[in-house]
Amino acid sequence: MDRAYEAEVGANIHALREHAGLTQEELSVRFRLRGCDITRSALARIEVGRRHLYIDEPESQHRLLKSGYPELLPDRKTPRREYAISN
Repeated sequence: MDRAYEAEVGANIHALREHAGLTQEELSVRFRLRGCDITRSALARIEVGRRHLYIDEPESQHRLLKSGYPELLPDRKTPRREYAISN
């Protein structure tokens, strides 16, 4: 993946995590409980586009964040959606 796409994927994960009301630590614990070894530090790097996703990680993120793949892994032709955070 290229840096711009990784940054966009990371921004989407960040928005979905915040929309779910989870901290990075809470989400990383949930990943590890599902057998996906993503630490809080790794999640932080993913969210800012400094670490790419490994092949097994999008499936766990899709399930834990209750998002569709288009929200997680956007098509380059589709502009990034903004997520309203509601409390």
